[in-house]
Amino acid sequence: MAGLYLVALTVSALGVLAVDLRHRLALGAAPGRKLLLIACGTVFLLVWDIAGIASGVFVRGDSPLLLGVDLAPHLPLEEPVFLAFLCHLTLVVHAIALRVAARRRAGREAA
Repeated sequence: MAGLYLVALTVSALGVLAVDLRHRLALGAAPGRKLLLIACGTVFLLVWDIAGIASGVFVRGDSPLLLGVDLAPHLPLEEPVFLAFLCHLTLVVHAIALRVAARRRAGREAA
């Protein structure tokens, strides 16, 4: 089913965004800075992908789940969506880890 991977990425990204906004983790806490970080991370990883494609390390596999739209040779449309999702997810997980560590620290200090 063409496009299923893009749909799965979009649904996953919306789920992470909902958790993020609900708990004010990344975009919910500082949207401007976090959007810049997501954009910079996505661009960095796209450049990394392009270098890998140019050197022959990365190639696009055939999958019926991809939409079939290539932004460049061996660079499917889904790739930048995945990279942006990965960057956002990393920021959310990092924010959660910081909160957990702060709560543990506060618990030890209270005891």
